[in-house]
Amino acid sequence: MTAPQDVRQDDHTISRQQWKISVLAAMASYLDAGSIVALGAGMSVFQAELGLTSTGVGVLAAIGPNAIGCAIGAFIGGRLGDKLGRKRIYKWDLMVYALGILLVAGSFTTPMLFIGTFIVGVAVGADVPTSLALVGELAPAKGRGRLIGLTQVAWFLGPVVVLVLALLLTPMGITGTRIVFLSLFVVAVVTWALRQGIAESARWQSAASSGKPSPTAQVKALFSGQNLRALVWTGTIYTFWGLAAGTAGIFTPYIVTTLNAGTQSAGVALSCAGFVIGIIATVTIFMRLNDKSYQRRRTMWAVGSLMQVTAYALFLVLPFTVPTVVLNVVLFNIGGALAGEPTYKVFSQELFPTMLRGTAQGFTFGVARVLLGVWSFFVPMLASASIGPVAALLAGFLLVSGVVGYFFMPDTVGKSLEQIEKERGVAT
Repeated sequence: MTAPQDVRQDDHTISRQQWKISVLAAMASYLDAGSIVALGAGMSVFQAELGLTSTGVGVLAAIGPNAIGCAIGAFIGGRLGDKLGRKRIYKWDLMVYALGILLVAGSFTTPMLFIGTFIVGVAVGADVPTSLALVGELAPAKGRGRLIGLTQVAWFLGPVVVLVLALLLTPMGITGTRIVFLSLFVVAVVTWALRQGIAESARWQSAASSGKPSPTAQVKALFSGQNLRALVWTGTIYTFWGLAAGTAGIFTPYIVTTLNAGTQSAGVALSCAGFVIGIIATVTIFMRLNDKSYQRRRTMWAVGSLMQVTAYALFLVLPFTVPTVVLNVVLFNIGGALAGEPTYKVFSQELFPTMLRGTAQGFTFGVARVLLGVWSFFVPMLASASIGPVAALLAGFLLVSGVVGYFFMPDTVGKSLEQIEKERGVAT
């Protein structure tokens, strides 16, 4: 099978149009991470304003964009994106996201806050796998890492903008937190408007019109043979990595404040610095090297995994102070760019056929977020007395992700999606 004509360019040059579409698709990652971190930065503020208990904080973290709400959206949106097309999903889900953000921003009662948070999670969960599939399908064979890496830059950029706003608006208390969420509302509406001109994925159109097996048969195929092996591998590396990343993303300011390592402002500033480091590492290392060779991918993964495990092992041997948190932030965010979500995103496009690409990523993304939701429920209670138990578990999670990722990583570098499908013996 050959690629549709409008995606058949040389295997490494990225056109201006491809960059433009990728930027608009990447805004799903911006809004995903931005809402997670906005909730994390405002967690203690909402807790004080609405009288939330530690249990309430855990539930709030569990049902939103960081976890279960996002998982539900990913399960549904990923499958519908394969069945109905990428455009039908990303054309409307941001309006649902904007509604949820308005509810959170205007929350004066606990139910409003919880309902809005859940809606935001569902909407962004539906958008992410669909938007990533679009980027993967338009990218040239030796440019996928660069374009997928761009979505990760957006994932880091959202928190940077949100955290800078949160830091500047900290003296305003709950009002400042509401303004932070309103900024996400504006970005969502503008992105929705700009996306209206994006065409449907040419690869999806070609696959959808080729008379392949029924949707039921396609889903069954996901859980057998090479597809199942790819599903288990991508799901394992992302789930165990995501437990650590999700904890860092939403709970860093909360834990720093609760355990008296620093002020709310210090916690927010540390989180912001981590995301800036992530942007730099993604652009200068991941986007430059990911498409080079299989050996480069494995080496990056090994180095990044070691850095991340070390980042949390530090909390087991050093006091929980701001300097220790700084070391953790630097190591974890550089390591995460090399052996974390960017790599998972690339392989999620490469290892699955077109009519299952969104379904597969929605499934692994959703499972990871469900487990993160369960984990998030316990983090405030585990961390209320000491960082030790949380740090030990996170180091263990990262070790599992690192080992599985390194030893079972497939070689797909520089190959077209059609070539990978043929080599793996999977049908579109």
